[in-house]
Amino acid sequence: MKEERVTFKSGDLTLEGMIAYPDGAGPHRAAVVCHPHPLYGGSMDNNVVEALRDAALQEGIGALRFNFRGVGASGGSHGGGEPETDDVLAVLEAARGLHIGSGVSLAGYSFGAARAAAAAARTQELPASLVLVSPPLRSSNGLRLPAGRIHQLLIAGDRDQACPVEALDALATSITPSPDCIIIEGADHSWWGYEDELRDTVGGFLRWHALPDPA
Repeated sequence: MKEERVTFKSGDLTLEGMIAYPDGAGPHRAAVVCHPHPLYGGSMDNNVVEALRDAALQEGIGALRFNFRGVGASGGSHGGGEPETDDVLAVLEAARGLHIGSGVSLAGYSFGAARAAAAAARTQELPASLVLVSPPLRSSNGLRLPAGRIHQLLIAGDRDQACPVEALDALATSITPSPDCIIIEGADHSWWGYEDELRDTVGGFLRWHALPDPA
């Protein structure tokens, strides 16, 4: 794996990120990964973010993780949610411009999952696929999934108090076609000890769904 530090503009702010390239030739696809809540220590160095990066890499997909505004060396301060959605959209656009070929997927964990879903619902150019790990359904207000031609994966543990299984099932059935919905037995919201299972499950999804459907 080769990984290098990069920066992006989000409005007047500069965000920091790390882009990882799989072994061998440069990637033809990429996955943007969004980290958990900044006010609870979330950053691009989180264990789940790194598992999502590794899921992409093992499938030959480049991975771009970044720090939201106010985290690490990224400029600005925490904005409460909506400004962070702008950050996701800016990094998605930057990833498409790097490029990294014909498909950019979007993944997020917890707060990052909520921001990823919001960004996918707002953008005119849908990501090739959307992976939401442990979206904070107990505390979020009306998290919505994007409709249209996009492959989606919802994944959480059966001990995740922030993302109850029943709420995740309801979210999965809120649109047609329904996303893939996977529950990992034993995992809680932190995913400690279950990173490898998460990596392999998400990797299997990306293997088939990291390119957009033909028009």
